[in-house]
Amino acid sequence: MYTVAILAGGLATRLGSLTQSIPKSLIEIAGKPFITHQLDCLREQGIRSVVICIGHLGGMIEEVIGNGLNWDIDVKYSIDGPELLGTGGAIKKALPMLGDDFFILYGDSYLPVSFNDVKNAYKLSQKKGLMTVLKNENKWDRSNVEFVNGQIIKYNKFASNARMNYIDYGLGLLSASTMESYAIEGPFDLSDVYDFLSVSGNLAGYEVFDRFYEIGSPQGIIDTQNYIQKIKEKGM
Repeated sequence: MYTVAILAGGLATRLGSLTQSIPKSLIEIAGKPFITHQLDCLREQGIRSVVICIGHLGGMIEEVIGNGLNWDIDVKYSIDGPELLGTGGAIKKALPMLGDDFFILYGDSYLPVSFNDVKNAYKLSQKKGLMTVLKNENKWDRSNVEFVNGQIIKYNKFASNARMNYIDYGLGLLSASTMESYAIEGPFDLSDVYDFLSVSGNLAGYEVFDRFYEIGSPQGIIDTQNYIQKIKEKGM
């Protein structure tokens, strides 16, 4: 299974006082820091290698997770440094630890999806990247993907159009060569890479039918808390 890069370096300004003293990944959900739930899920998916991209208060994540031994996962860290690199810059800096192809998981996402199925779809597509998508129609957040007959026609995080009825689900796959060839150095957004790949016909799409959960908003925290709590109760 490919390595998973977890993007956990942002400032989480939408959450106000909740993230003034801790990074978003350490918000308590169902009795544990959120990132520990992510690692539980990744272990169950057969993931054995994770690189956590950290920035704002990232040392606190490292203190909680360590080397990943408690999850039987090899955990490494890629640190932005004095300047936050954005999601794209963080991935580019982490490339030496990620291998030829790798998953990208947002640090605030909890996703009920088969990573193995997503990986197989990426390999079959023979494209430079893959984005998981959900038919959203602006329900969970603003839709940002035009997805037609199994193909991503256009993705744009900031400029949507009436044909965009899908949303980025929160799990992607990229090749190292794609990121290496992206000329920008320093801070940039991963969405710029996905946008470029989509308009050049090099971004595969994998449709997911179960909603995503996220802790990037107060309502998202409530929904994620309830969902993970139900999972825990079923496992008892």
